Amino acid sequence: MDEPRKKTTWKILFLSIAGMNVFLLFLFLILLLWPVSDSEIPEKEFIEEVSGAEFTVHSSKQNLNELVNGYVDKLLKDKEDKYSVDFDDDVHLMGSIEAFQTDIPIAITLEPSVQENGDLVLRPTVMSLGLLHLPKKKILEYVKKKLPTPEWVEIDPKNQLIYIAVTQMEVKSNFKVKVQQFDLKNDKIYFRIKVPNKTLGL
Repeated sequence: MDEPRKKTTWKILFLSIAGMNVFLLFLFLILLLWPVSDSEIPEKEFIEEVSGAEFTVHSSKQNLNELVNGYVDKLLKDKEDKYSVDFDDDVHLMGSIEAFQTDIPIAITLEPSVQENGDLVLRPTVMSLGLLHLPKKKILEYVKKKLPTPEWVEIDPKNQLIYIAVTQMEVKSNFKVKVQQFDLKNDKIYFRIKVPNKTLGL
């Protein structure tokens, strides 16, 4: 009698685990495919409208890597370097997003383009979310839900882009910043820094 009971118990346990896995997968897909609210691209600002002195600053991909990753670590409280940004010929965002107590790896390759006012637009060219093959829009929707961003960064799944309003970054010194050139392949990265007259008491 013990042997049939053991087989029955094993079958019930197996079916329970299998059913739970199917339920979690189904729930994950619902969360992934659930539509997010429409994105609002920040209204463009032009630092030329602010009176003050302007300076051109040249940076390198190495310096930019250190600066951006330091900011990401601070913003996301990422003490274990869970997320990283790498500036090569393109911009690479790598990390993982937690779902059901499991880390799902994410990798996004983005192509940057400078806007007329000095903001930056990143358009994804290659994206992966774990082993799932999903449209870029759906991956961006999931990233938008799970990854906190500052007010001047807007993830826009509908138009498949990430808008970085560089001109609206909050800098303690009240300096205004715009991107002048962002040529990663040739390591030509230039920013325009404006020091408002009011900052100098003028």
